[in-house]
Amino acid sequence: MDKSVLYLLVSLNCVQASFPPPCDSEIYCSGDILQQVQMAKLFDDDKYFVDMKLKAAPEFVLSAFHNLSKEWPNATLPTAELQEFLAAYFEEPGTEFEPWSPPDWHDKPQFLLKIADPELRRWAEKLHQLWKSLGRKIRADVKDHPELYSQIYTPHPFIVPGGRFRELYYWDSYWIINGLLLSEMTDTARGMILNFLYLVNRYGFIPNGGRIYYERRSQPPFLTLMLDSYYQATKEKGFLSTALPALEREYHFWMQNRSVTLEVNGTEHQLNRYNVEVGLPRPESYTDDVELAEGLTNDAQEQLWADLKAGAESGWDFSSRWFVDGQGDNAGALGDTRTSHILPVDLNALLCTNERLLASFHRILGDGDRAEYYDRAAVRRLEAMEAVLWDAERGVWFDYSLRTHSRHSAFYPSNLAPIWAECYSHPAMAERAVLYLKDSGALVFPNGVPTSLTESSQQWDYPNAWPPLQHMLIQGLSKLPSDETKRMALDLAQKWIRTNWRAFAKYEAMFEKYDVNGDGKPGGGGEYEVQLGFGWTNGVALQILEQFGSDLTSGTSKVSSGLLLPLVASALLLMLQ
Repeated sequence: MDKSVLYLLVSLNCVQASFPPPCDSEIYCSGDILQQVQMAKLFDDDKYFVDMKLKAAPEFVLSAFHNLSKEWPNATLPTAELQEFLAAYFEEPGTEFEPWSPPDWHDKPQFLLKIADPELRRWAEKLHQLWKSLGRKIRADVKDHPELYSQIYTPHPFIVPGGRFRELYYWDSYWIINGLLLSEMTDTARGMILNFLYLVNRYGFIPNGGRIYYERRSQPPFLTLMLDSYYQATKEKGFLSTALPALEREYHFWMQNRSVTLEVNGTEHQLNRYNVEVGLPRPESYTDDVELAEGLTNDAQEQLWADLKAGAESGWDFSSRWFVDGQGDNAGALGDTRTSHILPVDLNALLCTNERLLASFHRILGDGDRAEYYDRAAVRRLEAMEAVLWDAERGVWFDYSLRTHSRHSAFYPSNLAPIWAECYSHPAMAERAVLYLKDSGALVFPNGVPTSLTESSQQWDYPNAWPPLQHMLIQGLSKLPSDETKRMALDLAQKWIRTNWRAFAKYEAMFEKYDVNGDGKPGGGGEYEVQLGFGWTNGVALQILEQFGSDLTSGTSKVSSGLLLPLVASALLLMLQ
């Protein structure tokens, strides 16, 4: 196949050497203040500075910094002067929000009744209470004086992930919204969706998060799935009709700005990728990016920084999944990140779901012609995924490298995303993929499925397990008809809930990620310390508890061994203990 693939629309140098500016701010996105403050390492986390509020108009602050810089050789301020400057012209992060608690929260949502284990039910009640601590409402001053903030104004309150992630985030919010709907917090969920519709209407897409330094990159496009979750819970056709133009606008953004065309055996196929053409360091991780690019040519630096932003757009920031050094599958290190050169399985499976849902929404609203348009798009994507990403020999889908014209054969849970999306043409493909999963070695860990089997020190690699990937895998397996795959789903659900519950019992906290080997041990690695909160972790746990709550247990024995014992034998073991 490799020789029969022609990369048509984009050259192998996917990112050009000249880039547009990331945003209009010469303080939060580029410029001397950003460079000097971040490189002075005044804060433990680079994100802290770019979340600070200005005390005066940007032009006044820029002028003051310029005048101050004239007093020092090479226009570089000493640390003490920088600290005084920040104290004079900036406020600490957090002033952009006002106190808010979700008014639709109540203490006894019905899903709790589905949880048989009393310990897990009490824990679920505590998770339900966490929504109140994660709620945020943006002050009106952000709308009236946006130039003083890096915060992007949105009109409705929302739930944040937690920790350093103190603003709205895109793909996190899908699992948050699903959790809110289980918690019967429909108004809060609706408000979050309205915020995303607002952002699409403003930008033409949804930024990575609610900060202006995210304005040129997005995240995995889950908005259409959020609408589906909300519609399934409420059946509000009017809201569906109101939202649909923005859903279509976002979809066309991805097709027009994040796609490439390949020719396979004489047939052209269009697939999508992550790609952010901003060749500057990420403001929120400035020193990491500058230090990583030391010694490279200017063009190579710009390409690396753009591909790091594309990695952030993927949500997998960072992973061996995006390493391409020309030596083989996912070989290299963080400096070999080439996200824009890879066609990801999960992104294309997600867009397949988008296409099918857009067809369904149009059909619900009586527009058969538009429904057929998206039906055809889904069929084309299915054909493209099978032509480019499906590996018939190994029986699974793999990411495809535009640089090496080959599939990357390393294990990632995302290889199974088409099962979750139900984006395959024949049941035998899903059956083959399940066999691949069983043979991969990824199911042997006691506390979840690792994000890869490569220990790279990056947080989206072994030994970390991430809530959204666990949920997609569990949900996908549970959709398949065989009893064995349903037992596998239950087994993985038990492992994940057990590690979440034990971590909460020990730390009284939910984490963004967990170690697959540690009983309740939070994950690590990457650019920052593991974060508490945590929005999507709570949402995933509540969904798993709702789906499997009659079978899950907080005890030391498993409800189902899934891979080792049939369900009946496992139940008998439980009775004997």
